[in-house]
Amino acid sequence: MIFAKVFTMIFAIAAIMGISNNSVYAANDWAVNNYIEVTGQGMAPANARNATHGRMLARRAAVADCYRQLAEAVKGVQVESGTDVEMMMLQSDTIRLSVTTTIRGATVVSEKNLGDGAYEVTMRMSIFGTDNSLAKAVLPSQTTQESFPKPSQRVTSTGGYTGLIVDCRGLGLKPVMSPVIKNDNGQKIYGYKNLDYDKVISQGMANYSYDLKRGVDRAGSNPLVVKAVRVDNHNGDPVISTADANRVLSENNVSHFLESTNVVFIR
Repeated sequence: MIFAKVFTMIFAIAAIMGISNNSVYAANDWAVNNYIEVTGQGMAPANARNATHGRMLARRAAVADCYRQLAEAVKGVQVESGTDVEMMMLQSDTIRLSVTTTIRGATVVSEKNLGDGAYEVTMRMSIFGTDNSLAKAVLPSQTTQESFPKPSQRVTSTGGYTGLIVDCRGLGLKPVMSPVIKNDNGQKIYGYKNLDYDKVISQGMANYSYDLKRGVDRAGSNPLVVKAVRVDNHNGDPVISTADANRVLSENNVSHFLESTNVVFIR
């Protein structure tokens, strides 16, 4: 397999060049940061011809370490509830190749010579974005866009809402790239198929935050706030009451904040 061959080669390079794993870290809260960031280190081999050659080999080892970490981190990203990237790569050679290419295109954000033959590199890979993002590698394109459902009961709209915040605190919500909001009857009111594909790829379907005051700018200055009653489908999909769902759909008919993906989940 192409993916396996690429990373077998990376691991071999890492072993030869003497990577240190004791000081590496991964900023893998992708749902908050919209990226996965890793820091790798490499050591110059004893047989380096000179200091410059040793630094070059140490840097190469640090980059290889970053690729290894990114590959491991990416596998665990949930695309849909119950479906992670690793599962999709096992099912599709095309997705495996796309993910491999995306990892290889990760950006170096900082690097430094640590002295004594050690070198450190920090690399970052975007989750969403039009250029070289994980979303573009794993989310399938769609030929038709489904309309949002109509409210099951008539609700008077006030208008003026700029986005939606779903408060899921205490329910164990797990972030996914393609979440679904349902009402408590199981009806889907917000999902990937309701949205413009290019918009989903470029900015995702929702942001995740830990409180109502920080990280909620995506929902705008006047968000509609509703409380989830539970989470569904491996804890990845928020469920709100039917009454709140009707209100969300009714207000969206006026303000269209769902189409704009101005959605935030509080976890």
